[in-house]
Amino acid sequence: MEHIRTPKVEQVKLLDRFSNKWTTGDLHLTATHLIFVENTLAGAQEIWILHHHIASVEKLSLTAGGCPLVIQCRNFRVVHFVVPRERDCHDIYSSLLRLLRPVSYDELYAFSYNPKQNDQQREEGWQLIDLAAEFERMGVPCDQWQLTDVNREYKVCETYPRDLYVPITASKPIIVGSSKFRSKGRFPVLTYFYQEKKAAVCRCSQPLSGFSARCLEDEHMLQAVSKANHNSRFVYVMDTRPKLNALANRAAGKGYENEDNYSNIRFQFVGIENIHVMRASLQKLLEVVGTRSLSVSEYLLGLESSGWLRHIKAILDAAIFLAKAVTVEGASVLVHCSDGWDRTAQVCSLGALLMDPYYRTIKGFMVLIEKDWISFGHKFADRCDQLDGDPKEVSPVFTQFLECVWQLTEQFPQAFEFSEWFLIQIHEHVHSCQFGNFLGNSQRQREELQVKEKTHSLWAYLLSEQHNFLNPLYSQSLAEAQPVLEPSTLPCHFNPLFTVIIP
Repeated sequence: MEHIRTPKVEQVKLLDRFSNKWTTGDLHLTATHLIFVENTLAGAQEIWILHHHIASVEKLSLTAGGCPLVIQCRNFRVVHFVVPRERDCHDIYSSLLRLLRPVSYDELYAFSYNPKQNDQQREEGWQLIDLAAEFERMGVPCDQWQLTDVNREYKVCETYPRDLYVPITASKPIIVGSSKFRSKGRFPVLTYFYQEKKAAVCRCSQPLSGFSARCLEDEHMLQAVSKANHNSRFVYVMDTRPKLNALANRAAGKGYENEDNYSNIRFQFVGIENIHVMRASLQKLLEVVGTRSLSVSEYLLGLESSGWLRHIKAILDAAIFLAKAVTVEGASVLVHCSDGWDRTAQVCSLGALLMDPYYRTIKGFMVLIEKDWISFGHKFADRCDQLDGDPKEVSPVFTQFLECVWQLTEQFPQAFEFSEWFLIQIHEHVHSCQFGNFLGNSQRQREELQVKEKTHSLWAYLLSEQHNFLNPLYSQSLAEAQPVLEPSTLPCHFNPLFTVIIP
C-alpha cells in the first residue's frame, strides 16, 4: 500500500475498444488490483485488473477531456482510461509502474491470496498431481528403465526435478559424466514412454561439443537409450533449433552431436526459432490485432509479416515428426534445443499430446504441464516476467504451446475433454501469479520459496470448476478408438488465432 499515492479517482472514463463508447465510473487502486466501478444505479459493471497482469502503462498527452492512460496486459487485454485531472493520472501512473514490477517473490499475489481454505485443503490441492503415479501409468519403472536418485539433492542438475528416469544400463558415473558434457548439466532423461512399441521420448540440453570435443560417458548414455528399445536399431536425435543457430553455438564451445562419435543415432534439425525471434513476432502480431482501422488485406499482410503462424506451424511439425517416429517407426527419440527448457518443452509435451489420449483430458493436461513444463524447469519467472528482471529473457514460449493445443482442438473437436475456456484460464493464471504452480524457474526454486506451504495450487481450483471447462463435443470412445492424432499443418487447417480470442 505504501506505493499507492491516490487510492481512488472519480469520474474516470473507460473506452470500450469494440463499440468505441465511453463509460464513466470510479477508479480504485488496491494493494493487488486496479478496479473500475461503473457509475450506474443498477447492475454496475466492475473491471478488476491484477497488477501483475499489467505489462505496460502509458500516460498520453493531456486532452480537453482529460489525461489518457492506456494499460496493456500480459493476457493481451488493452484498457483505455481518461482521468479528469493530470495530477491524478500521474499518481495512478506512477503507482502502477511500481506495483507491476515486483522486486521480490514475496510481493507476488500468490503469497497474499487467501481463498478461505484451511491448511489441510491447501495441502490436498498440492497432492492432486502425482508424477510418480504418472510414470507408473506409462509403465515405468520396467525392465529397461529405472528411477535414479542421482539428482535427489539437485547436485547433478539444479534445474531438473529430484526424481529422474534413466536406462537401467546407465550407471551413475555415466550419468554424471554426461551431465558435465551437457549445457546446464541437463543430461538425457526419460519424459514419455510409449508402451506399445517400448519406445522412449527423452530430453536434454545441447552438448558442449564445440568443433571437436567428445565425451565417452555421453556417448555411452545415448547408447544406453538406444539399447533400452529392442524394436529399433537407432535413436533419433532431434535438435529443435535452426541449423545456423546450432552452428553459431558450436563456435562458442557448445553445438550438437557428431554422428561420427555416436553409434546408432540419426540426427534431425527441425528449425524452431529462439526466444528473441518469438518475442518480436508476438509484438508485431499484437500491433496488428490492436489496430482496429486496418482493412482485411492490411490485417492479413500484417499477420503474415508477424511470422506468428509460421512459428506455430514449425512447433507442430516438430511434434508430428516426434509422434510418427515413436508410434510408426517404433524408434526412441532424444529432443533438445540449447538449454532444454523452451523448445524442448514445447515439442516433448505436444508430441505426448498427439500420442496419448490421457493428456487430452482435463486432469491429464494438468499432469502434462506439471511434467514437461513445471518439473523440468521451464523458466516461468524469466519468460513470463514475474519479477523486475531482464526484458530480453521474456518470451511467449508457453503461450505458443497453448496456441498449438488450441489449433489441435480446432482440428479434432471430439478428441479433447476441455474447451478453449480451459486453455484461456491456464494462460490467465500463468501470468497472474495468483497461484504457486508457475512461480520461479525450477522445482528447486519453488521448494526454496515454500510454495506448497505458503500458496495455493491452480490445479485444485481448475478441478473444482471443471464443469465450466467441458467440451460438449468430446467423445471418450472415439479418443480410445483413435488414440494417436495425425494433424495437418497445411495453411488451410490453421484457424483464427487463439491469441486473439483471449479476453
